[in-house]
Amino acid sequence: MKTYDVIVIGAGSVGVPAALSLSQNRVKVLVIDALASPGQGQNKKAIGGIRATHSDKGKIDTCQRSIEIFSTWEELHGDDIGWLQNGYSFPAYTDEDAQKLKDLMKLQKSFHLDIEWLSAHEYQEIVPGINPENLRGATYSPKDGSASPLLAINAFYFKSLEYGADYRFNEKVKDIQVINGKEIKVKTDKETYSAAQVINAAGNYANPIGKMIGLDLPVEPDSHEGAITEPVQRFFGPMIVDLRPSEDPATEDSANYYFYQNNEGQVIFCLTPKHLIKGLASEATSVFLPQVAKRMVRPFPKLANLKVRRTWRGQYPMTPDGFPIVGATKKYPNVINAVGMCGQGYMLGPGLGELLTRIVTCELTDDDLDVLKHFNLYRKFDGSEQFK
Repeated sequence: MKTYDVIVIGAGSVGVPAALSLSQNRVKVLVIDALASPGQGQNKKAIGGIRATHSDKGKIDTCQRSIEIFSTWEELHGDDIGWLQNGYSFPAYTDEDAQKLKDLMKLQKSFHLDIEWLSAHEYQEIVPGINPENLRGATYSPKDGSASPLLAINAFYFKSLEYGADYRFNEKVKDIQVINGKEIKVKTDKETYSAAQVINAAGNYANPIGKMIGLDLPVEPDSHEGAITEPVQRFFGPMIVDLRPSEDPATEDSANYYFYQNNEGQVIFCLTPKHLIKGLASEATSVFLPQVAKRMVRPFPKLANLKVRRTWRGQYPMTPDGFPIVGATKKYPNVINAVGMCGQGYMLGPGLGELLTRIVTCELTDDDLDVLKHFNLYRKFDGSEQFK
């Protein structure tokens, strides 16, 4: 039986960056995943946006560090991961939304976010061709960006191998045993491993993994769909998040939607269902494209002639309040959760990887402890992320 310092369950958006940071800090780490290679769960279904413009200190701080990692990766390590500092924007089409965004901006600025309010005219300069009708303005955070989920996770994976991380793919975790509160045995369908600590980074399967030690984690996946177009010459800058719910009877089952043009010129877009579709079904539907296409063309007519290459469907592992669960459990302090990313594991992952390492190595700072309060498993779950 092989023994490690830490076993990470899940080689996805959080598990691989965690293994990277742990191995870089000379922690002997094993990552176990039921799929054939890194990032084959929900990571490859992420649309690539990376923002710190959240409504909570925990997410803001974590994503600010993630942005530092993504934005400097090629310079430090030589891998092109498709990083583009295109920014994020939240346009407002009603006075109510404008006021909500301005109020939120005050909180975001208090956490040192680089964010500003643009007038309708200023916003049209960075998004030329957007429909100006009823446009009140927009918040704009220029340091946010995007990168390729596939290129990024592979870069993180191969770098973690250089630092000594070990991986086991095509192995499904079947049981976890905590022995005398210290040693942990993780049994898969192929082998048994031992470690001093375990990190649950199992994404959609966080709850079943938790139940192996008697922990009922409040994480339930729900479905979202995305799509990507052919590449075209760049014609706008930031990610655009339209907060308005659909008012068209033909597309009434949708809340906000968002889209951007990636580093290769492709427009990638996603839609938030008004009524959550819970479960693990991953087949693309015939409903999504007519829903979102009509909504996107109305405010941005230039999108009308783009050819859509493909659509796909993935899951957001959701918590009741839309915030992650990160940290040790009370009964078993050597079992650490990093779950319930609510569709934002890709942007949170690199920052969380370093935070998880400081949990493992007992090097948490005061700022870390403050962040972990926001991600505490034992909170009331009565809050809510704004403008998700």
